Amino acid sequence: MTMSAVGADLAVAACLFHGFSDGSRLAIVRHLALGEHRVVELTEHLGLAQSTVSKHLACLRDCGLVESRPQGRASMFSLSHPEATMDLLAAAERLLGLTGDAVALCPNYGLTAAP
Repeated sequence: MTMSAVGADLAVAACLFHGFSDGSRLAIVRHLALGEHRVVELTEHLGLAQSTVSKHLACLRDCGLVESRPQGRASMFSLSHPEATMDLLAAAERLLGLTGDAVALCPNYGLTAAP
């Protein structure tokens, strides 16, 4: 594998993780792990604005992480690959447990990093 192919693979992986990088998107993904939902149900359960939920669902759908199907005048949203997605989230939780507060304290991406 050439160095440019490695760089391209890493760029695609970074795009995948970007899909999970927003707290609202992550909350939506975790809620969809419970089963498919309409936008109105997600807004009620998560306390987010309809426009916020719709925007993040569009991002997740563009990333191939979420899919939708029509049901009447609404759409039902679900995880495209629920088992793999939950495996990834479980691995992230294990890694966070091992690193403790290190991620939150990271000067570049932590909770106190400059925007």
